[in-house]
This record gives sequence, structure tokens and C-alpha cells, in this order.
Amino acid sequence: MKQRMIAGVALLVVLSPLTPAKAENLEETQKLLATKQCQNCDLSGAGLVLANLVGANLNGANLVGANLSRSNLTGADLRGANLTGASLFGANLTGANLTGAILNGTDLRSSYLTNAILDPKSLNNAQLVGVVGLPANSGSAEDFYRLGVTEAKSGHYVNAIDFYNQALRLDPNLAAAYFGRSMARADLGDLVGAIGDAKQAQQLYKTLNSPEGEQISLQLVETLEYRQNPDTNKPRGGFLGMLETAAPMLLRLLF
Repeated sequence: MKQRMIAGVALLVVLSPLTPAKAENLEETQKLLATKQCQNCDLSGAGLVLANLVGANLNGANLVGANLSRSNLTGADLRGANLTGASLFGANLTGANLTGAILNGTDLRSSYLTNAILDPKSLNNAQLVGVVGLPANSGSAEDFYRLGVTEAKSGHYVNAIDFYNQALRLDPNLAAAYFGRSMARADLGDLVGAIGDAKQAQQLYKTLNSPEGEQISLQLVETLEYRQNPDTNKPRGGFLGMLETAAPMLLRLLF
């Protein structure tokens, strides 16, 4: 079974209320904000929302449970930092050095990781929906496909397409990714691209001798062609409903 990048996050959330909250070390927090130098500091539970930490030295810092949402950590040194359970939602980590950083259960949703230095395997248990600049080698094609499905269900079709694109770069024959990208493109109004992807998915499922996948892809093609040229003799359909119905089956077909 391939590794799943979000595995373990739910368990962390369930268990976290059992651990008593630790008071923030205000002296260390103030030192960081004043000097941007806090190597090996204890910043567990620190409140650093929207903090300007460009180029900050947080090498080896304890940031367990810290709130760094929407902070600017461009070029920051986070080597060996412990970010277990920390929130980096929407944070700017462009060019940051995360070599050896612990990212178990770290909330990286909607963050920016362009040119960040990190071990892709460290992201296996982080929350990654909406990440910009996610390294292509940070997961398998199936991992990126699943992230695409999650984004599409939330209505974030541009992000979904980005994840499907990354999946297809890793595996150009992943039929489910073409299927998912087809629906996302349709919801963005790109019916020509959507029909092309649906037909590609249908052909790949045929090559894979998967009647179930081939049939649902054909239904998608017909639905898209109806949208493009309305005809009462052709089926109507909502793409979100089709996604909800098709996704579990497509996930089964991945293995």
C-alpha cells in the first residue's frame, strides 16, 4: 500500500485533547519578534499569527502546537525545528530551510512552499490541501489524486487541477486523474478540455480492461457533450454528484 500523506492527522486530532496545554514562553516569543534570532528556543504553543519572520533563525526550535498562521517565514532557517501540531495555515515559507524539520500533523494548508528546502517524506503526515509550490516528489501519483478529489469536493477547482496535473506528471496513465481533471475543468467552464480528459480516461480504462471505469467515463463524456450541445435525448448531470459517486470506485481501481 502506498503511503498516504494525510495519514495519522485524524489520530493526532483525537488524542490532542488528552494532553494538557502548555503555557506560552512569552520571553522567548518576544526575543524572536525583536531579533528574529531564536535558535533552539522553546516556542511551544506560541501565538505568532501574521508575524514577520523573514529570514528568522529558528534552527532546532521547539514549535510544537505554535500558531504561525499567515506568518511570513520567507527564507527562514527551520532546520531541525519541531513543528508537530503547529499551524502554518497560509504561511509564506518560500525559500525556507526545513531540512530535518518534524512536520507530524502540521497544518500547511494554503501555505507557500516554493523553493523551500525539505525532505519530501517529512510531509507524509502533514495537512497539505491548497499548498502552493508543493514539490512534485513529495508523494505518489495516487496521493496527489486524492488531494485533488478533496479540493474538488471543497469547490477549489483550480487547486484540484494543480494536484491532478502533479499526479499525471508522475503517472501519465493514471486514468482516475484524467477523470477528476475533466470534472474540475468542466466546473471552470472549459468543456473542450473536460471532454478531452474524459475521453482519455475512457481510453485508458479500456486499455486497462476495466469495464466499470470505462462505463463511468463514457457517462461523463455524454454529460459533457450534452452541456456543450444541449439535447433532450442526452443525459443531464451534476458534476459534484458524479464526483461523490465516482470517487470511491475510482480509488478502488487505483490498486
